Amino acid sequence: MNRHRMHAFLAACLLAASLPTQASTGGAQADAVVERVQVPAWVERQGTRQELSPGVVLQNRDRIITGATARVRIRLADGSVVALGADTILQLNALGVREGEVFTAALDVPQGALRLTTGADARSRQRRAVNLRIGTITAGLRGTDLWGSADGERDRICLLEGSITVVHPQQEAQQINEPLRCYVAPKDASPLPLEIVTGQQVSVWTGLTAIPGDALARAPTSERAAARRGRWGIELATLDSEADALALYDRAREAGYDARIKPQANGGGGYRYSVRISRLAAGVDATSLSRELAASLQVPLPIAGRH
Repeated sequence: MNRHRMHAFLAACLLAASLPTQASTGGAQADAVVERVQVPAWVERQGTRQELSPGVVLQNRDRIITGATARVRIRLADGSVVALGADTILQLNALGVREGEVFTAALDVPQGALRLTTGADARSRQRRAVNLRIGTITAGLRGTDLWGSADGERDRICLLEGSITVVHPQQEAQQINEPLRCYVAPKDASPLPLEIVTGQQVSVWTGLTAIPGDALARAPTSERAAARRGRWGIELATLDSEADALALYDRAREAGYDARIKPQANGGGGYRYSVRISRLAAGVDATSLSRELAASLQVPLPIAGRH
């Protein structure tokens, strides 16, 4: 066993995350901040990919990628909330505050599902210019709640509330003012007439971008605080062999999870090795994820809790 490799891993576990996190007090407001993450999810910046975690401050040209079981929630500086579903890519462009104190953002989703909700504060703010592109459809937003998806068959944007102007390369711009209307563009074909959907269908779609357990506001204060700081985690196993610990670590990291190894003195002059996945957004996420990890990593049901 290469002990230098173990030492490198242990040293890495002690390093602070290289991605900046939101300051608790003072300083300018961040253009975009990650609020919650159901792993696995990553951010790509300047050619480097790192695990995404709550509190990370996002920058212009960042690329967010979610895995097969992931959800991500991002808050923009204007108060809008972006919720991403599984297997989604989001490119952040034109992100920042421009001349005249105008907040701008161009959200590009080439694949996956997204919900964008503009809160009351953002609706009253006149100086904002936010555009969303889902596949081949571009939407200009004004005080809006919408859901969109892009896959191998079609691109879709559905208006839930407010007003949007949609543009497609094969059609002139179209204004949508009525809720539960969807603009649908099949791949390699002209857009279809506006689709009218039911509230039940919308509930199914928006569930694809919702993080389970968002009723966290009803939880005890200590639990809400732990969730905001990403203190929930999962202990995959505590092993006597460092070789076994490294093997489990490798499997978890290859699956996209933010695994860590924590040595624990065993009282006899040696160590046991705790392999953990940390920085989960909420206890309910950890509990659900532990079942998936037991199957995918072939380990006994892991222990979920606050770390």
